[in-house]
Amino acid sequence: MATLLLLPLLLLPLLLLVWKLHLGPRLRWFAADLAFALRALRCKRALRKRALAAAAADPGGPEGGCSLAWRLAQLARERPAHVFLIHGARRFSYAEAERESNRAARAFLRARGRDAGLGGGAEDEQAAAPLAPGATVALLLPACPEFLWLWFGLAKAGLRTAFVPAALRRGPLLHCLRSCGARALVLAPEFLESLEPDLPALRAMGLRLWAVGPEAHRVGISDFLAEASAEVDEPVPGYLSAPQSIMDTCLYIFTSGTTGLPKAARISHLKVLQCQGFYQLCGALPEDVIYLALPLYHMSGSLLGIVGCLGIEQGRTRPQGPAGCGQWAAPGHLGALRAALWACSGAGDIWTHRGQHRYFQLHRRTGCCGTCFLALQRKPIRDAQGHCVATCPGEPGLLVAPVSQQSPFLGYAGGPELALGKLLKNVFRPGDVFFNTGDLLVCDDQGFLRFHDRTGDTFRWKGENVATTEVAEALEGLDFLQEVNVYGVTVPGHEGRAGMAALVLRAPQPLDLAQLYAHVSENLPPYAWPRFLRLQESLATTETFKQQKMRMTKEGFNPNALSDPLYILDQAGGAYLPLTPARYRALLAGELRI
Repeated sequence: MATLLLLPLLLLPLLLLVWKLHLGPRLRWFAADLAFALRALRCKRALRKRALAAAAADPGGPEGGCSLAWRLAQLARERPAHVFLIHGARRFSYAEAERESNRAARAFLRARGRDAGLGGGAEDEQAAAPLAPGATVALLLPACPEFLWLWFGLAKAGLRTAFVPAALRRGPLLHCLRSCGARALVLAPEFLESLEPDLPALRAMGLRLWAVGPEAHRVGISDFLAEASAEVDEPVPGYLSAPQSIMDTCLYIFTSGTTGLPKAARISHLKVLQCQGFYQLCGALPEDVIYLALPLYHMSGSLLGIVGCLGIEQGRTRPQGPAGCGQWAAPGHLGALRAALWACSGAGDIWTHRGQHRYFQLHRRTGCCGTCFLALQRKPIRDAQGHCVATCPGEPGLLVAPVSQQSPFLGYAGGPELALGKLLKNVFRPGDVFFNTGDLLVCDDQGFLRFHDRTGDTFRWKGENVATTEVAEALEGLDFLQEVNVYGVTVPGHEGRAGMAALVLRAPQPLDLAQLYAHVSENLPPYAWPRFLRLQESLATTETFKQQKMRMTKEGFNPNALSDPLYILDQAGGAYLPLTPARYRALLAGELRI
């Protein structure tokens, strides 16, 4: 009895600690957090077990070497008939995925000049230098099964892959290929027409060019699928794909270009293998199927959406990524799967879409994109000891991620100056290192995070980061424009910010909307096109002669409140139109697509 009476006094220090750290509201999520921690521990043990098994395997066999290629070969042996991929009406088993990627690997090995002992195959018709071991091959493809076979085949052949955003053309495309040191490019036949002006520059770079389809019969472009189909589908030796170090670069994924043109982020073999546990961390079951709605050149689409579900079998359906992207399966398929959908995983904006009540979320917290134990660090304000200051609940702060041996930051292809500002040191304690994501988030009193904005001269639209400097530089290429100021504005009913460009004409030339639309569609990816134009006599600047953006952002694009001529991009019609009050109302009502 005395013990029971003393129990409140014994618990008092713990309760005071909970109150001081503002942990009270978060305790309601303790069970879910504990389950997540246990799943993370199991994933870590499974990865270690697989790595030891790979190290002990015969290096001459298909399962030698700890890599993505090794994992696919292992699953093809363990569950050959189980469904690996559903694409429209087509289904591919693990065994079929292994065979298709083996053919692709042999075709790439032949391009490396390693045809001795491969067996089968046709003579190489393209006069090009052999691909060196570890060379980079860029993929410019939509989301399709061939994307996966080529990616896995490149991994098996000991070549690096670069996932080039499918919308890039002209200068940004050439920049991406140069920055990752690509020696070959595989592109989709449907892109050939839009890439016609780029072909001379691509050939001048010495790139080996392939297209995936019979429509590729042009001078200097080979049909890769035809070459691969002539190869046998037997496994290739595992030592070809085994990295010398688990930290070696195996993949390049491009940023959205938040500080200019896109940068090639280096992805290690370790990171790829770690991503295998993503859906296990989300609580996915062996019978689950992942419905992927993201393009595969996104890290979330390829590493989380594909690598993350290796080993998961057919069953209930779980979408991954923002609802409505519809790039991995036809839009009509989502309606057919509506009754089967039971859970979603992805960024926080997915929870704000219609139908959010139908889906399970780890903490059932609408609009959040994760949780944190510590509050966010503010950009980056230091205290008297030189450490960063954490934000309070409800206050926007900079999202940072710890850098360690288990979670390193490899930087970007090119010079070290590209990574300047991405690493913060001595953040919470002396010697620690954190990665600067550039994302501003808000943490509530229960520890849940919501996306707020991007730092610097960037904004996010359609899930992509847009650099205002890149858009402005593209527009400044038009001879009838004197000055350009690009910024993002909020649009009711839309996530993120839409691009708006304030323009000053070069007298006496008039505004040519048709030429402007043709120019932006030629030189910028669709997500970076300015959705609104504001024609001004002059651009306001700050006392330090910098363009004012904060005031312009707050003023927005309301034709009833602004006296400047305004224009809106009609996405369906492919043209800029005067932004009348009627069109403004139609946009707010969701009747006008931008």
